[in-house]
Amino acid sequence: MQPSTTPSWRDSVTSYLDRRLLWVFMLGCSSGFPWVLIGSNMSGWLKDAGLTRSAIGFFGSVFAVYAINFLWAPLVDRVKLPILHNRLGQRRSWIFACQGIMLLGTLVIATLNPAHQLWLTSLLALTIAIASATQDVAIDAFRIDTFPKSQASKLPQASAMAVMGWWTGYSLPGYLAFINADDIGWNGVYFGMAAIVGLLMLFTLIVHEPQTQRDELQQQAEARHHQVIQSSILTWLSVTLIEPFLDFFRRNGVQIALTLLLFVFLFKIGEAFLGRMSILFYKEVGFSNEQIGHYSKLIGWGATVFFTLLGSLFNVKFGIVRGLMLGGIAMASSNLMFAWMAQEGPSESLFLATVIIDNFTTAFSTVAFVSFLTLLTGQAFSATQYALLASLGNLGRTTLASFSGQLMDYLDSWPWFFILTALMVIPSLVMLYSLRRYFTALLNKAAQNQ
Repeated sequence: MQPSTTPSWRDSVTSYLDRRLLWVFMLGCSSGFPWVLIGSNMSGWLKDAGLTRSAIGFFGSVFAVYAINFLWAPLVDRVKLPILHNRLGQRRSWIFACQGIMLLGTLVIATLNPAHQLWLTSLLALTIAIASATQDVAIDAFRIDTFPKSQASKLPQASAMAVMGWWTGYSLPGYLAFINADDIGWNGVYFGMAAIVGLLMLFTLIVHEPQTQRDELQQQAEARHHQVIQSSILTWLSVTLIEPFLDFFRRNGVQIALTLLLFVFLFKIGEAFLGRMSILFYKEVGFSNEQIGHYSKLIGWGATVFFTLLGSLFNVKFGIVRGLMLGGIAMASSNLMFAWMAQEGPSESLFLATVIIDNFTTAFSTVAFVSFLTLLTGQAFSATQYALLASLGNLGRTTLASFSGQLMDYLDSWPWFFILTALMVIPSLVMLYSLRRYFTALLNKAAQNQ
């Protein structure tokens, strides 16, 4: 069962006035923006430069670092950066440092020609991806630290603001890029993108560092480990590299923990395959850069923001479990809209309908998904544990989806490609149904501790 007491619609709406939600939104913009730099913008640039679908698909493999950022996430939990830590705190210092690296990488890419300097462009894209993946670890931890699980009703709201921020950082700069690419060229676009990175760094300076008991809990873990290891250096390494993962399995149990990890891995694979090929699909169907920017980026952003708010209200009032199931089913069904568009050709009205429906289902499911991942983390190692879960979720979006171009070349049929992406979500829905009682128990426990 869901928690017995639920807030009224009025209380749910007015609770969004919490200033901390604005901070989460601002940092969410920083999290989404790099996917423009080395994702949709780069795909458009490479397509205009004449590269093949397979080459563009494999270029996206730089995003594989998002699937393994949990390997160095313990450093974000434990290492204090010189100078920056004293001025900004643990979370903001890491965010600001990563943004600085992305700024330099973007400025250099703006001077290149990817068609002739693909290896250097790929190397810089990889550098930006590593910095972005590390930034995501710190941003997710910032959100989790700001809204502890004892404030269970805030989790869908914080998740919604993070999602809205992500899509704002992804869609609005992407819109500006595509509507101006034909006039000023992609090099000019990337100089403009560098200016946006500077604005995001200003956002990081404005938000406030959350207050937690993280240091005290980590010291308690060190005391436990030191009783066994009896070496200060080895104790630090043990707590940093091993304790976050031991804590996750200890709190959930091995069998449930493994099932949860499998569910997280499976949930977004179909969406990832579709997303990797969407820009190429729009172009091959016959849409211009300006049309892609208008419908996919600008209108898509507006739809995502609206439906993310709607989805968070639904999750606050009726529960994350229902949101996950409904969102998963709708997310799979919406992929069939792309198959329809592939049959009809460049119809702007169908493009508009597809964008609205796709963004509705994606936003709705993502709010529930992010809220659920947050419930699974502990306070002492929130960066590491959330990174582990998010990395598995990104694994399908990055490594496996790199073969999306090859799959499309093999099928040589956009309708069949999108039908297969719809079917890919079925295993995760079966997994979700098997875990429904455990999900509900987590939610009830969080509500009781409020």
